This record gives sequence, C-alpha cells and structure tokens, in this order.
Amino acid sequence: MKLGFVSSILSDFNFEEVIDYASENGFECVEMACWPKGKAERRYAGVTHINIDELNENRIEYIKNHCSKKNVFISALGYYPNTLDPDLEKRAVYIDHIMKLITAAKKLGIPTVTTFIGRVSYLNVDENLLIFKEIWEPIVKFAEQNDIKIAIENCPMLFTDNEWPGGQNLATTPAIWRRMFELIPSKNLGINYDPSHFVWQQIDYIKPIYEFKDRIFHVHYKDIKLYRDKLETVGIMATPLQYMSPKLPGLGDVDWGKFVSALTDIGYDGYSCIEIEDKAFESSIESVKKSLELSHRYMSQFVI
Repeated sequence: MKLGFVSSILSDFNFEEVIDYASENGFECVEMACWPKGKAERRYAGVTHINIDELNENRIEYIKNHCSKKNVFISALGYYPNTLDPDLEKRAVYIDHIMKLITAAKKLGIPTVTTFIGRVSYLNVDENLLIFKEIWEPIVKFAEQNDIKIAIENCPMLFTDNEWPGGQNLATTPAIWRRMFELIPSKNLGINYDPSHFVWQQIDYIKPIYEFKDRIFHVHYKDIKLYRDKLETVGIMATPLQYMSPKLPGLGDVDWGKFVSALTDIGYDGYSCIEIEDKAFESSIESVKKSLELSHRYMSQFVI
C-alpha cells in the first residue's frame, strides 16, 4: 500500500505546493481535489489543485514530470458532488465534470476517479437506485472505454439539515452496494472505502472488506469519535454531527490495526489516503500541517 492524503485540507496551496509538501513529509501519494473553479457549497469542497479545464499537452507533461521528480503519485482525481441532484441543471453540470475527469485521468495516467453516487434525499433507496442506473450506466461505460476506475466513497452526506432525511450519497451500506453492483456489474465501478462512516452507522467496518475485496479501488483513513452520552440523548434519528465528530486516525473509534490487517488479508496493495476533517486542527495552516504529520506518523506503523 502507498500512504498519502486527500489534498482538500490544503485548500490554499497550489498544485506544486501540495506535491512538494507531500514529498518533504514522506507521503507517497495524494488524492488531488479537482472541483470546478467556483465557490464551495460546503466544507472541504470546491478545492481545485488540478484545473482540468486548463489541461493541455504542456500542462499534462508538467504535472507528470513534477510528480516524478518529487517521487509522489497522484492516487486519484477527486470530485464529490451530488450527481443525482433533483435540480436537473445542477445534475448535468456535475455529470459533465465527472466525464471530464475521466478524460483527464486517462491523459495524466492516473488510474482512478473518486466521487459520490449522489442521491435525491427525499426519495427512498429503491427510487434512487432507478435513477442511479439511468445516470451512471453511461458514466461507467465511458470509464470502461478509457480504462479508468470509479471509486465511490461510502459517506452518507447526511450531516446538515438541508441533506436530511436521506443524505446526498446513495452508496452508504453493504446492502446498497450489492444492489448497485447488480444493476451495473462493471469491474470499473467500485469503492473508495472509508471505515469511519460505518462506525456511526453501527455497521461492522471489517467484514465488508472481505465481501467486496474486488471492488475496493481506493481507501480513506479518517477516524470518527462517537459520543455515546449524546447519542443516548438525541437518538439515531438525529443528524449525525449531534453525536459524533471526525477525528485524526488514532483519535477516534476505528481500530486501524484490524482495518489494515484486513486489507492485507485481501492483498490490497493500492493507494490509501489520510482524510483530515478534524475541527480541532483547523485553527491555522500550522495546525493543519501538524494534523497531517501526526496522522502520517500514526498510520506508518501499519502502512509501510
């Protein structure tokens, strides 16, 4: 496995600064945030470290050479919108950018695009699966044609009142994964596995690794701290941030030794990226850097 980080947390850095920081601090790879230029609609979104609308042959060669010189791989191009948004104009914009990302990944020699499935929050799972099949079949077909893998993160996107009640990402549980892969059985559609989202859903985050071993294309290392006393007050029907909080790896409830052990059991030797969303380390850029360095130190005992 290669150990890296998701670039979104370094939102004020440019491409070169992200790669240089990774190289100087022992990271082997970076998942590059590739949102369209514009205003972010939520935290950790809207970050653009590679502007794919400005890619040309010279820029592509420059990106490849800079990464090679610094000995840092780009693990994936990351973009996490709601492609099932009920606003059809927004939906079209999101889908178009994912298609562009697939083309860009092919040209840059990057194996994977990381994203969400999306969801219409007020529709049930069955209704969303019908929309999923309609929207994602041509996207996955295009990925197949370009030999690019699409790795869907399992974050429910259910953290704020405007995402309630169903969240903005369908691919949240093993039961839904099974149905997704039945509807679109392509080997180019898989998972960006983040165990933290299973912790607060009270789902076993180890067992699915074995069942979906051929579908795990990318891995996120983010931890979650569950506050049991708060959960007992508000209950599971509350928005999750009322009873849990994202933390650095090792500061929450994920057993990272068991998690990485399971990945080694299935022979996973791909990219794994630390994802920082711990509010305790956001007061300054120095705090952010410290969070990455602490996380690197902690995860390096498992990923070498």
